[in-house]
Amino acid sequence: MIERTTYFEQLREFIDKPQIKILTGIRRCGKSTSLLLLKEELLSRGIGVDQIVLINLESFTFSELRTAARLYNYAADRIQKGKKTYLLLGEIQEVVEWEKAVNSFLVDFDVDIYLTGSNSHLLSSELATYLAGRYVEIPVYTLSFSEYLQFRSAYFPKDKADNKTAFLSYLRLGGFPVIHTADYSVETAYKVVYDIYSSVILRDTVQRFKIRDVELLERIVKYAFDNIGNTFSGKNVADYFKSQQRKIDINTVYNYLNALEGAFILYRASRYDIKGKEILKTQEKFYLSDVGLLYATMGYRDRMISGILENIVYLEFKRRGYTVYVGKYLDKEIDFIAEKQGRKIYAQVAYKLESEQTIEREFSTLLSVKDQYPKFVVTLDDFWKESIEGVQHVHLSDFLLRTF
Repeated sequence: MIERTTYFEQLREFIDKPQIKILTGIRRCGKSTSLLLLKEELLSRGIGVDQIVLINLESFTFSELRTAARLYNYAADRIQKGKKTYLLLGEIQEVVEWEKAVNSFLVDFDVDIYLTGSNSHLLSSELATYLAGRYVEIPVYTLSFSEYLQFRSAYFPKDKADNKTAFLSYLRLGGFPVIHTADYSVETAYKVVYDIYSSVILRDTVQRFKIRDVELLERIVKYAFDNIGNTFSGKNVADYFKSQQRKIDINTVYNYLNALEGAFILYRASRYDIKGKEILKTQEKFYLSDVGLLYATMGYRDRMISGILENIVYLEFKRRGYTVYVGKYLDKEIDFIAEKQGRKIYAQVAYKLESEQTIEREFSTLLSVKDQYPKFVVTLDDFWKESIEGVQHVHLSDFLLRTF
């Protein structure tokens, strides 16, 4: 098991703190491994093995613990009297009314609780009622490019590819950890990712949100996937289906998109009007939780390279804790405005700067924003390295590895 420092350092900071620690993210992104590593960390600190209760609710071993009462009784029998017990509960959304059991653990015992969940709505509904103000969320994503290099170094130490060459492999495979622990062919890797996708669609979308029209859901997925990097609204989707002689209510579109967000298949990026200093409620963008999902369901498409590169940059900002918007400045668009703790970064993402017109388009919008925050044009150009009036031009592989 490889420790992913980004997340594990956050967990370490909260060990023995009163908050419930919740790791959230799409299935198979590495949450369960983080719990196993946490168990090892606790043991290394001298915590007794009898003080650690690890339950992976995705495992058939614990298939009978599907109600709050059964989970509570099972864990209560294993909690040590007179000692702090560490409860590590994986895929907690599998338990009906799980929040009641977790709340009771806090009331009845001396416990330190760690949860993982594959449903973002855990934090907006159930937790809000019972555990408001008593938890900290640690979002977990698929591998960053830096983590991918770490995995390659650990599992394939003889592979000495330079960073730019390695990035092309990362670009074609995506970041699900499992496909980087063995020497999979591209086709086999896509099959593995497709199986993950199918599981998420069935268990975290169709079943959890009680979706009846699975075929329509799949069509909306493909529309969203096919429009990475493009702004669109529920009305755009409804109009598209209407043109295909398929009538669909706009509310249904938004409900299905909401379900896909809930399962961490999609992330929504709102538009931000820089001049008006307001978040716009129309024409958002949606990005995938991993570009491998696109390849697994629709194949690799060179024509979508610009949107794919945007997706990779978007996820990198998210991994680093930034709130990410699509920028609007007068009649122009900035791909990303990323904000964190008073800091701000602007980024334009393009495949290559192949002409004067492309250079003008990508740089001019950033140059028109007259604040002092860092501004980047990020591309796959190997040779064109010039910056213009403080706007830095950076190769994508370098951008993903730099500190910001």
